[in-house]
Amino acid sequence: MTRDLLLSVCAPLREALTRAAFDTDSILDLLGPEAHAALDRHEPVPVRRACAGGGDLGLLVRLFLLGDDCDADAVASALSPLDIDDAVAAGLLSRDGDVVRAELDLRPLDLGTGTRWVLSDLDGSMRPRPTADDHVIGVGHASLSLLQGTPTRPVGTVLDVGTGCGIQALRAADYAGAVTATDVNARATDLTAATAALNGLDFEILEGSWFAPVAGRTFDQIVANPPFVVSEARVVNSYRDSGLDLDGASELMISGATDHLAPGGTAAMLASWLHVDGEDWRHRVASWLPAHGVDAWIVQRDVADPALYVGTWLRDGGGDLRDPAVQARAAAWLDHLAEADVEGVGFGFVYLRRTDAPSDILCEDLRHGFTDPLGDEALAYFDRLAWLRDHDVLGARFAVRPDTALERVFLPGDDGWKQVVARVHRGSGPQWQHEVDELAAALLAGMRGDGLALEELITLLAFAHDEDEESLTATAIPLVHSLVRHGLIEPA
Repeated sequence: MTRDLLLSVCAPLREALTRAAFDTDSILDLLGPEAHAALDRHEPVPVRRACAGGGDLGLLVRLFLLGDDCDADAVASALSPLDIDDAVAAGLLSRDGDVVRAELDLRPLDLGTGTRWVLSDLDGSMRPRPTADDHVIGVGHASLSLLQGTPTRPVGTVLDVGTGCGIQALRAADYAGAVTATDVNARATDLTAATAALNGLDFEILEGSWFAPVAGRTFDQIVANPPFVVSEARVVNSYRDSGLDLDGASELMISGATDHLAPGGTAAMLASWLHVDGEDWRHRVASWLPAHGVDAWIVQRDVADPALYVGTWLRDGGGDLRDPAVQARAAAWLDHLAEADVEGVGFGFVYLRRTDAPSDILCEDLRHGFTDPLGDEALAYFDRLAWLRDHDVLGARFAVRPDTALERVFLPGDDGWKQVVARVHRGSGPQWQHEVDELAAALLAGMRGDGLALEELITLLAFAHDEDEESLTATAIPLVHSLVRHGLIEPA
């Protein structure tokens, strides 16, 4: 596969895909919900049956999504005006007599602005296939998580570090004036260029390691799904292994991003970090950021024990855990983690905003379920943080958000129901919860937007409950800061 040959087939290929309606809605209509679900589960037989009589669209689903061997004449008709010989020369297809097979994964995705097409390397999900060292992974769960968690308000420039198949850059084209994509893997930059051309887009695509291709430049937004797998300092698959020891890739990515953000610019990244015996993971991640010039919101979504972590990534790379060689790799990997006193590996989102103030870094667990995307919430979080930096909360008036609820939990006691906890719970976004005592609940009850300032509410509360006003103020200020950060209350 060469980039020039692959780019040369993109225009006729786009024409063929458009004519055959090779898009997300049409494929769902063709397959129906049951076969479509089977496709997501990598079960080809129900999909193949649903494609029968599906014309050119059915054939293209079999060719590109199932990896079936297909009749050359039928493929030629379905892909017209793309010439099969040109497609073979470009590395899109291979041919053996009258049989044609896809050599790249080509699939439609609706990223919220209509169908886009993405080119990547085939995996072994539909038919056995070895994973090459320079394998370019398609759109997996991590990529989709970052897509859903990335802010999409309009910006001038976006940098996609470690672009892979170019999916993050493809999404960025919908909200950015210019997109720059980098990757150390030459095959990844070739496929990203083809993905851009296939969708009629123009990216700046640079080959190189980490931030080296954009040294000295800044961007309004950075997105990155880097090779963050925590392992030994070796590269088995470039899409997941950085060659840096343990969580060194995440440290490099997080610490380096700030220098490439324009003033007010933001970053949205995926990362992993160690949970080490006797060490708070929050302190570990916070130490990767400078003391001045960045606000950071680090969201831990999952923690895996070493055995689960190693087994998951070995299977991801096509390893058979019954194979003695794979077992030896697992043993060496687990030994390496044990030598570093690793108790678990955390995974989550890293959001940064460039400022001209002392750094404010919040690392927190959000492992409970919620459905609202985090991208817009991250921007709102930084806006709330900026407000807190610029205002004295004692002189401000607040209102409790309409979706904030006060919950009380009672358990049976000797004299009937006994309250064991009270908390305020935000019903949207990440659905934060904060435990409160009765005085705090009463303070929130007085926040009506057009009513009293916080210091006046504290004075009334102290008088009504015979509490020391100075002590109550010292307790109320950090509580209000926390509730504003998390959007349970808001400035009036």
